[in-house]
Amino acid sequence: MTARAPLVVVGDALLDEDVRGDVDRLAPDAPVPVVSGARSARRPGGAALAAWLAARDGREVTLVTALGADASSRAVRELLAGSVRLVELPLHGALPHKTRVLGADRPLLRLDEGEGRAREATEEARATVRAARGLLVADYGRGATEVLRAELERAAARVPLVWDPHPRGEAPVPGTRLVTPSAAEAAGFARRLAPGPAHRAASPGSGVLEQAARDAAVLLRAWGVASVAVTLGERGALLTHGETPLFVPAAVSAHGDACGAGDRFAATAAGLLADEALPEEAVRAAVAAATRYV
Repeated sequence: MTARAPLVVVGDALLDEDVRGDVDRLAPDAPVPVVSGARSARRPGGAALAAWLAARDGREVTLVTALGADASSRAVRELLAGSVRLVELPLHGALPHKTRVLGADRPLLRLDEGEGRAREATEEARATVRAARGLLVADYGRGATEVLRAELERAAARVPLVWDPHPRGEAPVPGTRLVTPSAAEAAGFARRLAPGPAHRAASPGSGVLEQAARDAAVLLRAWGVASVAVTLGERGALLTHGETPLFVPAAVSAHGDACGAGDRFAATAAGLLADEALPEEAVRAAVAAATRYV
């Protein structure tokens, strides 16, 4: 079997934590659920999750991200140890730590702590991007992409680059091979880039594919990227290069916890493009991988 190409992930790491328990009553002093038997589990989040998932596919993965001396940064290092090589950027502030409280597997509350941002690029980080054979940008708006943007612009002309965008993050660099927004993200970006009635959200249950195609066309033109794959949750994804879009349906309908499915989609697509797969092949495999993940 052909060896899988190494992948460099650039972006903002987070620490994700889930607190799960049972809910069978409301509190007597307020109409809120009581979570009993709570169990806590931590996992890498943001770009760190994308890198961890790519490493689970059996490829060599390097993560370029900002980490500091805080407890959340230390936890992410421990979670990635032995599977992902780290190239660290200086972090100003504490690493973001997001805690979901779930009752009967349904999210009830999320607590966010830490507003840390990447402070500056390092020569090691620049050299890592320059040497990459395949790149995934997981941009959560915390500065890692911003400080390395010049290197990423040059890399996009040389190697396959997949950009997983975030409403708070940077626009993809021109020449990006594939951008992977969710339908809601694509609609939000399109409204900002080309405001008008054509980019209002589609009514529930109708016109979802048509809206995704219109939004993707706006993003292609405005960002100067090669292709856009709008992820559509349990439906699948819509891929467009600027002409007739290709709808890639999910083989089965998945109704589990979708948190992290976008990272699974982007990590799969980026790895396969680094392996020299066609975008259509990469998106089909990414839809299947995200469905299994959910």
